[in-house]
Amino acid sequence: MEKHFRRATNSLEGIFAFLQEFASAEGLDESVTYVMNLVVEELFTNMVKHSPGGAAEIPISLTREGRKLVMRLVDRDVDEFDITRAKKASTDLPLEQRKPGGLGLHLIKHMVDEIDYQYKDNSSVITIIKELKG
Repeated sequence: MEKHFRRATNSLEGIFAFLQEFASAEGLDESVTYVMNLVVEELFTNMVKHSPGGAAEIPISLTREGRKLVMRLVDRDVDEFDITRAKKASTDLPLEQRKPGGLGLHLIKHMVDEIDYQYKDNSSVITIIKELKG
């Protein structure tokens, strides 16, 4: 299932509806749906915030491959930013000593099973895989 969303934070309502439609069709439980929502929201808002000059729309695709949920976001006409190599968030420091940023990617990395980043022809392709239990 794939859908394109306008590069704007007000697209989130439509994104959440799209995610819920997929989750319902696939019979995903609430814990997986929670992870899916958090991952897609974080990645999408980062694309909007950090690459405002990118293509007008961001495609999001969701597939179920056996016991794997595959989420893919494509950001076109952007500079390379490999999220798998992003600086780690300082989660061991007291709150007042931490620098803002990076916590969302930190959470994603701990909630999913695989993250793949590809950059080609000015397009970033982020693929996230979440193993499904049961």
